[in-house]
Amino acid sequence: MAKTVERTKDIYSETVEEMTVEEGSGNVFADLGFPNPEEHQLKSAFVLGIHQVMRRRKLTQTAAAAIAGINQSDLSKLLRGHHRGFSIDRLLGMLNALGQDVEITIRPKTAKTARPARVTVDVRQA
Repeated sequence: MAKTVERTKDIYSETVEEMTVEEGSGNVFADLGFPNPEEHQLKSAFVLGIHQVMRRRKLTQTAAAAIAGINQSDLSKLLRGHHRGFSIDRLLGMLNALGQDVEITIRPKTAKTARPARVTVDVRQA
């Protein structure tokens, strides 16, 4: 649903601009018209989990890649959002290799809304 909001004055200009703000669906890949947006969102959540493990354990890309069983350049591409060529199964295996449990829960859709059922991922830090 698009709304028009008034932008406040900034310190460099005396003019006030109007802009249209549209509420997203919760999946940026769907909002941008990507094919298979649920898969893109799921892969991105898994990559976020990999990144968080690296930060928490202070792993370099080289060390994390060795543990995950891939080369450093592929891990670098993955961390920059280039996850084409990485299946969901492969990303799950990388998370497991990095010492992470991955739990998948299947349940009925909770909200009685027009939106379709969805896939969500909760990435937690230990």
